[in-house]
Amino acid sequence: MQLTITDTITEQDQEELLQGLRAYNGQFIDFTIVGGDIAVYVRDDSGTMRGGLIGRRVGEWLDIKYLWVCSETRTSGVGTQLMQMAEEEAKRQGCRHSLVDTLSFQARPFYEKQGYQLKMTLDDFPYQGMQRYYLSKAL
Repeated sequence: MQLTITDTITEQDQEELLQGLRAYNGQFIDFTIVGGDIAVYVRDDSGTMRGGLIGRRVGEWLDIKYLWVCSETRTSGVGTQLMQMAEEEAKRQGCRHSLVDTLSFQARPFYEKQGYQLKMTLDDFPYQGMQRYYLSKAL
């Protein structure tokens, strides 16, 4: 057996690893119904993106990966609209819960206003003195 360490992840290596992981996990999870992407975007009249949300269905969960609203559009309610649209679509697709994580300098109060509850804090991530928060919500 040979161990290799690298800072370059090829598509082939990643896919080979994921195939092995899926084969093992497939004993416990039905991948035919487990996932799918959900995205909501907002663009101005010229077509420039002003914000968006990208998430993934994982079983009965919506896992929000990314949420961004440009600084000029913040406080206009667009972030709330993005969240609501994604959550409604997730519910339509069978999700019963939603998960999001955020860093201490980001949007924890915003998510709590959306009904998300703090489940875990990871201290000193990614640097000393910062935190990563994990929040969830029943849909």
